[in-house]
Amino acid sequence: MVKLILSFIPLFWCANSFAHGISEEAKRAMIEGGYLKYIWLGAEHMITGYDHLLFLFGVIFFLTTFKDIVKFISVFTLGHSITLIFATFMGISANFWLIDAVIAISVCYKGFDNNRGFQEYFGLKKSPNLLWMVFIFGLIHGFGLSTRLQQLPLGEKGMPMLMRIISFNIGVELGQIAGLAIMLLIIKELRKFDLFKRLSRVLNDGIMLAGFMLLLMQLHGYQHSSNPDEFGFSEDNHKHHHQQMERAKTQDYRHDNL
Repeated sequence: MVKLILSFIPLFWCANSFAHGISEEAKRAMIEGGYLKYIWLGAEHMITGYDHLLFLFGVIFFLTTFKDIVKFISVFTLGHSITLIFATFMGISANFWLIDAVIAISVCYKGFDNNRGFQEYFGLKKSPNLLWMVFIFGLIHGFGLSTRLQQLPLGEKGMPMLMRIISFNIGVELGQIAGLAIMLLIIKELRKFDLFKRLSRVLNDGIMLAGFMLLLMQLHGYQHSSNPDEFGFSEDNHKHHHQQMERAKTQDYRHDNL
């Protein structure tokens, strides 16, 4: 099992380039498309947001009743909807590498909590209130989505801009429902095994490991973006490289539409 978990490390490392990223094609589609396109891209963004899905997987891992699942997912949804909508509309932003690093910490936190880390390592009788922690992390996850959405020219503040943001958020919720449905099926199958308790500890160790790898990658990305010269890729060269990429993409786009 440990070897299986370790085998995924290169996958996470390679996928880091796409974490929460919005491709140029998606940007063009959101600018040119209507509200339905925003909904579609919001759902797509959530489905491919493996840090969000890992956190949710940890949240629902030991939940056995429909009532509890709805309660915790509703709190998480409320949290990330608040920051996604209001931070984007008000233009409140921060370095997305650092925000995503905190999201990675939330993944580690949930795996640690699921393995009774607060009781075993800190001697606490019980963990911090899970409902409040899910809400707080929901706010952070929503802020992470907002920093990415703000990379798009959403237009000046007003009803059209607000509707674009809300449409994207609706898509995020639909993507979350789809992801949850798959995760619940996986957990349901895992509970059929007699060794579920032992297996659950290994899986939550895997969640912590994945969160830690995500944290390292986000911090690496932040260091790369804040000190490009240290990586032999100066800011001028970085800017020039992106200008070349933009020209190439523009030429490809024009060629496809001829």
